[in-house]
Amino acid sequence: MLDLVKTALRITTTAYDAELTMLINAALRDLGLAGVMDDLLVATSTDPLINLAVTIFAKRHFSRTAPAEYEALEQSYLSFKSLLRSSTGYTNWEA
Repeated sequence: MLDLVKTALRITTTAYDAELTMLINAALRDLGLAGVMDDLLVATSTDPLINLAVTIFAKRHFSRTAPAEYEALEQSYLSFKSLLRSSTGYTNWEA
């Protein structure tokens, strides 16, 4: 997932790997706190929705963006988190 996030942020150096790894782990933990099943929340995830949510989270916290773009990324991440926590197959909550 680190390579995926680095590509999305247009980063080719390893200088930020530790920070990006921390952001990836924070995103996965945040999704877990929202109710997404732990077995989906791994740094080797192949699930496109999980990967996109983590990428948006990292972009929101890593990029130096204008306030409007930051807010758009925030809303996008919150939308993905809400989608995941309410979708069959992503939580083990009973309906």
